[in-house]
Amino acid sequence: MTETLLPTTLVGSYPQPDWLIDHARLAGIAPPRVRFSEFWRVAPEYLEQAQDDATLLAVYDQERAGVDILTDGEMRRESYSNRFATALEGIDLDHPGQAPTRTPGKTQPVPRVVGPIRRKHAVEARDVKFLRANTDHRIKITVPGPFTMSQQTQDDFYKDPAALAMDYAAALNGEIKDLFAAGADIVQIDEPYMQAQPQRARTFGVEALNRALEGAAGTTAVHLCFGYAAFIKQRPKGYSFLPELAQAKVDQISVETAQSQLDCAVFRQLPGKTIILGVIDLSNMSVETPEIVAARIRRALPYVAPEKLIIAPDCGFKYLPRDVAFGKMKAMVDGASIVRRELTGRQ
Repeated sequence: MTETLLPTTLVGSYPQPDWLIDHARLAGIAPPRVRFSEFWRVAPEYLEQAQDDATLLAVYDQERAGVDILTDGEMRRESYSNRFATALEGIDLDHPGQAPTRTPGKTQPVPRVVGPIRRKHAVEARDVKFLRANTDHRIKITVPGPFTMSQQTQDDFYKDPAALAMDYAAALNGEIKDLFAAGADIVQIDEPYMQAQPQRARTFGVEALNRALEGAAGTTAVHLCFGYAAFIKQRPKGYSFLPELAQAKVDQISVETAQSQLDCAVFRQLPGKTIILGVIDLSNMSVETPEIVAARIRRALPYVAPEKLIIAPDCGFKYLPRDVAFGKMKAMVDGASIVRRELTGRQ
């Protein structure tokens, strides 16, 4: 398959249909860390089938918009992290703990660690097989990162954040290998808490990430963000943790640039990495024009070779209305086409 210059992708999530999940309840709390089965609008015995159908809708929308690298839209998840994080041994799901959210002064229910973190079985391998069976495009699947999971718990067992993160990394390593075996082209690790907790991330975050990536048999990515725009309204102008990822054994790094108007000169500090460039602002319902998207892409070109750029939204589309998400996704694809023509003279 010929590689497309400036290929497009989602960060991970796409809006779930209203018939599948209660969006009002979902938007009323911070992204869930524990299970919230009551948010699903489909009876348990039909839920997997309904989630499969919703995945097909997400695939259809991505293909219709012209996206190059597809995800499953994370249709089976209440949040980006809790599907995997709550499937592990060592967690007391019946008696959650509490941990801070990314909003200062607020806490939320989180998995409570009461024993060694171990993976019991593959969690998302079927998700990959289903996606692979329903598209000929390249596909990406996402998993929560070991550092982020270690920050989204109440640790009543390890009493050592680094040791907890390393066991999360070992569990994730087995999952990543299973995801590539199931047919994933790219596995992306979501690590937003590296940005939220930069001092702690500098002590063991990259070490845990590299442990999770050991022996990975395909292309790997890591996503850092400032939090969902639906909950975190303000953006700093720069990342508190990003150049450190030059030491990570990861191929691609996914960053926000649209809402924060990030100074793309920071990419000079990530030599050799492919940049998944966030060019869609998720803080409002206005759909960008392709020309706006093209201008955001051009901002990165002085610092990253076009062959090392993938075009994406700032973060997941989960909290947007589906029509807005589709419009923004189509603008992203069309904006990438504008710049591609400028660089190559071809579509």
